[in-house]
Amino acid sequence: MEPLSQVSRSPEEPKVKKREADTTVYLNFMKSHTCYDAIPISCKLVIFDTTLQVKKAFFALVANGLRAAPLWDSKLQRFVGMLTITDFINILHCYYKSPMVQMYGLESHKIETWRDVYLKSPTQFLISISPQARYKIHRLPVIDPESGNVLHILTHKRILKFLHIFEKHLPKPAFLKRPVQELGIGTFRNIATVHQTSSLYEALSIFVERRVSALPVVDGQSKVVALYSRFDVINLAAQKTYNNLDMTMEEAIRGRTCCVEGVMKCYPDESLETVIDRIVKAEVHRLVLVDRLDVVKGIISLSDLLQALVLTPAGIDALLS
Repeated sequence: MEPLSQVSRSPEEPKVKKREADTTVYLNFMKSHTCYDAIPISCKLVIFDTTLQVKKAFFALVANGLRAAPLWDSKLQRFVGMLTITDFINILHCYYKSPMVQMYGLESHKIETWRDVYLKSPTQFLISISPQARYKIHRLPVIDPESGNVLHILTHKRILKFLHIFEKHLPKPAFLKRPVQELGIGTFRNIATVHQTSSLYEALSIFVERRVSALPVVDGQSKVVALYSRFDVINLAAQKTYNNLDMTMEEAIRGRTCCVEGVMKCYPDESLETVIDRIVKAEVHRLVLVDRLDVVKGIISLSDLLQALVLTPAGIDALLS
């Protein structure tokens, strides 16, 4: 009788199993918590009636440092959507050069007019979830199923901060120590940037066509000198300067007076753990990845980090856009 042969094990097998165990850490943590757990104890929430004047709505967003607000239709007695900075950008980009539309006249319209006439957005129900839901969404109002009240707007930023708060209670996956470039986290090709001598209108075109949330502003040597985000655009409404979108990016940057995020940078050889810690503590939405000469090499956003920590391990590759 021949002896039973022993099954040979690859030296890499224990490492593979360890990596698989590491990648489930954050996924299991997310599955065991609800959206309500991620809501801060105290936060700002602004709700607009669709009959509110557009200029008042954008002033309120700027004054409160918010990027979006749920819309309430008094006639229908329900939430019908959200007003976001993207709406403002789309209207500026579409109608700035139109001889039929006066830019200063747009802000006197009601929100419902903007949605129906300029954005051509039909009235629809607001997409939302209850506090007990466990979905993975970019920006989503959390609504109390009993009262119908909006409790919070859950974002990438808040979810990542939630993970960061509880990280000391979680075993740290080994891949957190690896360099971000080695992990391939972020965008490294065809980076959307804007030259400091380009016009503000050109920047708006990039926002619309590339669907990016911020643009590194570069000089003649491709070195990053500033960061211009979608939120900066809404300040044009507060300053009443959106009638001059032909100004250069250099002028637009100098004209910013509040809520400037600034340029937070990281390097290709820095670890994922370092990058997450920096982006959470600085409370920014992305880091510009540069070389030692400050030349732009990539962008690492909140959605990139959540993709790496949660969605990719879950086998969900295209949920965040």
